[in-house]
Amino acid sequence: MSAKNLTLLTDFYELTMMQGYFEKENTEVVIFDMFFRVNPDNAGYSVMAGLEQVIDYIKNLNFTYEDIDYFRKLGIFSNDFLDYLSGFHFSGSIYAIPEGTPIFPKEPLLKVIAPIMEAQLVETAILNILNHQCLIATKTSRVVFAAQGDGIMEFGLRRAQGPDAGLYGARAAMIGGCVGTSNVLAGELFDVPVLGTHAHSWIMSFPDEYTAFKAYADLYPNACTLLVDTYDSLHSGIPNAIRVFREMKEAGIELKNYGIRLDSGDLAYLSKKARKMLDEAGFPDAKIAASNDLDEYLIHDLKMQGAAINSWGVGTHLITSKNCPAFGGVYKLAAIQDENGTFVPKIKISENTEKITNPGNKTIYRVYDKETGKMRADLICFADETFDENETLVLFDPIDTWKHTKLKSGTYTLRELLVPVFIDGKCVYESPSVMEIASYCKEQKETLWDETKRLFYPHKVHVDLSRKLYDVKSQLLKDMSMKEEELESKGEE
Repeated sequence: MSAKNLTLLTDFYELTMMQGYFEKENTEVVIFDMFFRVNPDNAGYSVMAGLEQVIDYIKNLNFTYEDIDYFRKLGIFSNDFLDYLSGFHFSGSIYAIPEGTPIFPKEPLLKVIAPIMEAQLVETAILNILNHQCLIATKTSRVVFAAQGDGIMEFGLRRAQGPDAGLYGARAAMIGGCVGTSNVLAGELFDVPVLGTHAHSWIMSFPDEYTAFKAYADLYPNACTLLVDTYDSLHSGIPNAIRVFREMKEAGIELKNYGIRLDSGDLAYLSKKARKMLDEAGFPDAKIAASNDLDEYLIHDLKMQGAAINSWGVGTHLITSKNCPAFGGVYKLAAIQDENGTFVPKIKISENTEKITNPGNKTIYRVYDKETGKMRADLICFADETFDENETLVLFDPIDTWKHTKLKSGTYTLRELLVPVFIDGKCVYESPSVMEIASYCKEQKETLWDETKRLFYPHKVHVDLSRKLYDVKSQLLKDMSMKEEELESKGEE
């Protein structure tokens, strides 16, 4: 697939605001943060994904002649503004957390520093791309955790909400930990393993089940997984599969990467019966794969019931994140540059305290325990703040400020999470391959405590504010409160 120009993948009000800024000659440089407020599925963490597609979007950001003609027909945009759009290109800077990194609510996953018209335009597409892939990568990570080391195959393409959701959902699933996908286009574009066996229709197209199995084994002796539930798993499917395996062995064929797949029925019961039958027939290394509307909760329960399954095919519930189908990322103004080049912090307030934003030009430091390498907390601070690992670091809860932790010098390490992606319109970041990102993601999840990774009531990772950021935020809230009181008193007079 060639690069897509997604410039018009935006909400209409982004363009009406752009024209408003243009007519008012507003060229202020601003900062917008993209972040989310709640982990999906009540998870303990989420997974960053989609940055490569954001980069492609920004690189191809321009209005074509056809776009300008379309805008002209709408009759709402001035000729001067359309002339500006015809020469539009992104000139700002973008910082982001690398793909595959565990992420948490409230921290900026991506930061845009640009003239306000440019920063406003890119909002919708950035949210669309990151919200989707972060959601699927997070869901996959939970499914992988539930499988306890067994391989997870992604094959939800036919149930995805359209081609792009299937394609980029498969990409995100690989980042989250799948061992392969059924999506052939994803395999080609992202250089990831493609997997699959056969459908029930293959069995039904032959005179009998045994003949179908034999034909498949002849074609794919080194990747022979047979679907055994077309007619009767225990009394037909598994015995016929065993017959074929035995004939392959007698013919001198080395059996490797072989087994059966169950796609219906009580998977715990059937898999244990199948394991016993395969072992007694002399095939203890035959794999038992399972599918059929699986998700992390069902896999967890099947594991608890002792299911003899060691390979899982997960489709609908993964590619759609069925339990929680939206990630909920938002894009908020955080600062405006004044005439001296200083970024003045801005804050959005709300009666819902969860929706009050963190102001200013910020970055994030991940705090690790030096001895174990495990994550202690994330610290959001101003971009110009520095911290010395040889000094005591005080972390405190930004809501319940009396809760605090002192990390003594030499007991912790710091890593800045936001990295430069675009600087003054030029891309300075090269995306790793999908499989490299997946490997990095696996490594990074090892820095999470087991309590954070569990499916039910996970331990919450603390995302704290630096003292300087907390004080500025508190002062802005106090100033806003005072202004409201002044307005109320004037109204009474």
